[in-house]
Amino acid sequence: MTHHTSDTQPNEQTPQAAEGYAGNISANLAWAWVQAGDAVLVDVRTDAERAWVGFIPGATAVALKQWPGMVNNANFDAELLAAVPSGKKVVLLCRSGVRSVAGAKRATELGLEAYNILEGFEGDPDGTCHRGNLGGWRFRGLPWQQG
Repeated sequence: MTHHTSDTQPNEQTPQAAEGYAGNISANLAWAWVQAGDAVLVDVRTDAERAWVGFIPGATAVALKQWPGMVNNANFDAELLAAVPSGKKVVLLCRSGVRSVAGAKRATELGLEAYNILEGFEGDPDGTCHRGNLGGWRFRGLPWQQG
């Protein structure tokens, strides 16, 4: 099954059901929860991705895998638990929404209320295999910076 992101934003206010974690949410809802102090935003991309492609001010970086080689981060569990205060949700972001699902499932196993941010930072590739034109955090106009 191929997943395509459309130009329409996922439902802004309602998490979508998911198996193995609390749900999938739009980038705008994730940002609203973070601004309200209800959730911690965790970016599970590699250090290299954040440095080269861009990052979200205030997000906590807890890489699921690291470059080079995309090896699993042995400290993921400890870093994630340290990043999320008791009683707060965690919203996880990656490039396109694949690693963040894995991260949300692992966070749930660790006892956190975890949500995957749909579309990721860059969204899905378009017809010319470029990201950033079909959904994603940047496409939605949410805060980000490039180092």
